[in-house]
Amino acid sequence: MTIKSANEIELLRENGIIVSKTLAEVAKYIKPGVKTITLDTIAEDFIRAEGAIPGFKGYRGFPATLCISVNEEVVHGIPGERVLKNGDIVSIDCGCQKDGFYGDSAYTFPVGEVSEEVLNLLKRTKESLYLAVETAVAGKRVGDISAAVQEYVEGFGYSVVRELVGHGIGRQLHEKPDIPNYGKRGWGAKLPAGLTICIEPMINMGAKMVVQDPDGWTIRTADRMPSAHFELTVAVRKEKADVLSTFRYIEEVLGSSSI
Repeated sequence: MTIKSANEIELLRENGIIVSKTLAEVAKYIKPGVKTITLDTIAEDFIRAEGAIPGFKGYRGFPATLCISVNEEVVHGIPGERVLKNGDIVSIDCGCQKDGFYGDSAYTFPVGEVSEEVLNLLKRTKESLYLAVETAVAGKRVGDISAAVQEYVEGFGYSVVRELVGHGIGRQLHEKPDIPNYGKRGWGAKLPAGLTICIEPMINMGAKMVVQDPDGWTIRTADRMPSAHFELTVAVRKEKADVLSTFRYIEEVLGSSSI
């Protein structure tokens, strides 16, 4: 695990704010009839205007700026000619890089009128993220974060994706430690102050099993039930987690329709 200096944490915060504002800019255009590739272009233009570069584009061969995953797609969906429809949900994961450090954040948006059952999945997934963030305190363990997510969402009958996890972040997009969304309190590596991590619940309405598409990227639920994904970057502190990215800008755009 790489402990960050105060200056490095501020550089990570700058990147966290860029991805947060990028997601908010994209949120302005999410509606029935829009193509996912259009959202990707908007995001790339915004990131570059902020003096950063897309963090995902070209990463291990990924072809786009955003991961855009619709309905039963969990993560890593590739933007293209797909048109969003009324009643869809769309998970958008955004990364950037500036001054040698990365930013990473994700949010699941409703498209038009979405059923109450699916909106509850989104709301509770985001709530599980906030509960997990509260446990990202020096002296706690990775399992405390993991259990906070699992205990909350399984209480509603949802399931936690096992194959995909949160991660450390810094000069690399993915650093140690892994941050699963399932686990036991008191287990796993102890969290030191200055550790920077991405906590990102990926929660399915149905069963936990997932499959990968032939494109080598898109992960979807095996039962084709909806999945939600929310992600924040945080720095571990002694008394309270320091959240380096934010949903505030997104929620300002969404207004009363925010999750």
